Amino acid sequence: MKKNFFIFLGIFAALASSRFIPHPPNFTSIIALSFYVPALLGLRYLPFLILSFVITDIFIGYHNLTFWTWGSIILIGLISRYFTNNIIKRLGGALIGSFIFFLITNLGVWFSGMYGHTIAGLITCFTLAVPFFAYSIISTFLFSSIIEAFYNSKIFVKFSKIKKYY
Repeated sequence: MKKNFFIFLGIFAALASSRFIPHPPNFTSIIALSFYVPALLGLRYLPFLILSFVITDIFIGYHNLTFWTWGSIILIGLISRYFTNNIIKRLGGALIGSFIFFLITNLGVWFSGMYGHTIAGLITCFTLAVPFFAYSIISTFLFSSIIEAFYNSKIFVKFSKIKKYY
């Protein structure tokens, strides 16, 4: 129980720090954490990630796309178990997570009616989101690399009792 609480606090601290510290749009650890928490710790920790989102969203503010965002996070977490064999697959899986996040959240924007419910509106919605997607890709790769470096460090392996799932 105590271990789970500290794991939750770690997930919350990592997520909250990247959401509350000023950053370029979509340049956060959200996608990397959504992929790596279930990939490395197991699916049972996915609710900790969602709870961390709920808590930080209380301060940031809920919006009409909140459930689209959370849904993409859950989907990224669920697919992560298929990319755990090696570092290349994990980094590739995290980048696929960026693409999933891009697709789902921008479909949510389009369904909200902001660009009209037409094919032209759908194209406009996704076209205008491309710069945000670039930030997502860069931040996901950066934060994934940091997670990989920490996870594979001798310090983590020596002092951690968390079972590796690959």
